[in-house]
Amino acid sequence: MDFTPTEAQSDLARLTGEVCDKLVTADRLRELDGGTAKFDDTLWKSLAETGVLSAALPESVGGSGFGSLEQTAILRELGKAVASVPYLWSVVLGAGSLAEFGSAEQRELGADAAAGTSILTVALAEERNWEPARPTTTATETGGGWRVTGTKTTVPVADRAARILVPASVSGVAAVFLVDPSAESVTVTAQQVTDRGAESLVEFADAPAELLGTVDDGARILGWLLDRAWLGLAATQLGTLERSLELVAGYGREREQFGRAVGSFQAVAQRLADSYIAVQGLRLTVTQAAWQLAEDMDATGAVHTAKFWAAEAGHQVAHTLVHVHGGVGIDRDHIVHNYFTAATRNEFTLGGATDHLLPLAQFVPESA
Repeated sequence: MDFTPTEAQSDLARLTGEVCDKLVTADRLRELDGGTAKFDDTLWKSLAETGVLSAALPESVGGSGFGSLEQTAILRELGKAVASVPYLWSVVLGAGSLAEFGSAEQRELGADAAAGTSILTVALAEERNWEPARPTTTATETGGGWRVTGTKTTVPVADRAARILVPASVSGVAAVFLVDPSAESVTVTAQQVTDRGAESLVEFADAPAELLGTVDDGARILGWLLDRAWLGLAATQLGTLERSLELVAGYGREREQFGRAVGSFQAVAQRLADSYIAVQGLRLTVTQAAWQLAEDMDATGAVHTAKFWAAEAGHQVAHTLVHVHGGVGIDRDHIVHNYFTAATRNEFTLGGATDHLLPLAQFVPESA
C-alpha cells in the first residue's frame, strides 16, 4: 500500500487542527469537565460551518465524496485535542450508514447530520454481552411497524440525538433500526464514564422503530458499523497518544532532577522509547486498515489489528504520561489528566483484537 497521505487528508487534518487549536483550550477542557454534559457545542458548530463534518461523506448526503482515509485524518486531529464532539458517531457511522444503506427519506436524516443541524448516534454496547455482532436487544414486526425491546449501555450523546441506530435481533438474525429517543417508550439515563463523556443507558420498551436496509442485509450493515466504529476509535486514540507523547517528551526535556533533565535517566528514556514504538505501530495499523476500507477490501482483520494496538498502546503511553509527570500527572486541573482519561476510556472500550466491546469497564464510581 501507499502510505502517502492524500491531498484531501492533509487539507482536512490541517483545517480540523486549526479549528481545534483555536477553540479547545486548557480552560475550555476544564470547563467541560465541570459540566453535566461533556459536549463542546461551540466546536461542533464551527466544524459544521467550516465543512469538516460533511467533507468526508458521500455526495448523497451532502458530502464531498471522500472516505475512510479522510475520516481517520479528521478523527486523529480530534483525538489530539481530546475534543468532546460526536464526529465518529453522528457523521462517520450515523450519516455514513444512512448514505450507504438508507432510503431517500433516511438519507435526508444523514444530510441533516452532515450539516450539523441534527445529531445521530449508534448503540453498539449491551451490558453483559461481549459480542456486539449478536445483539440481545430484539425487534418484532407488527401491523403498526417494527418495535424494539432491550437495553443499550454507554450510548454516546443519546440525550441530544435525533435518532439512534439500534442493532437488534430479528428471530436470531441481526438487523439495524432507527429509533427516536424522544418516544415515550424510550428511557435515556445519563451514565458516568471514565472521561466523563456524554453517554447514556438507553432502554427500549416496545419502542417504534424504522428498519435500515433489509433484515437480510442486517448482518452486513452491522459489520459495516462495527468495522468503522473500531477503526474510528483507534484513529482517535492515535491522535490522543501522539499528543500525549509530545507532552511527556517535552516535560522530560524540561523537568530537572539532581541537576539533570529527567528524560536523560535511563529508565525514563526507555519508557519514552517504548511509547514511541507503540505509537508508530498504531499509526501503521490504523493507516493500513483505513486504506483497505477505502479500497473496498475485506478490512476486518486489519481493523482488529489496529483495535488491539490502540488498546495496548493506550495503556502504555497513558501510564508513561502520568508517571513521568509525577504529581502533576494526577492533578485534575492539569491537561495531562484529560489525555490520560481519554486514552484509558478508549483502551477499555476497544478491549483487544477480538469482537468484544467492554462497556462495564468504562464506568467509574460516583465518588471518583
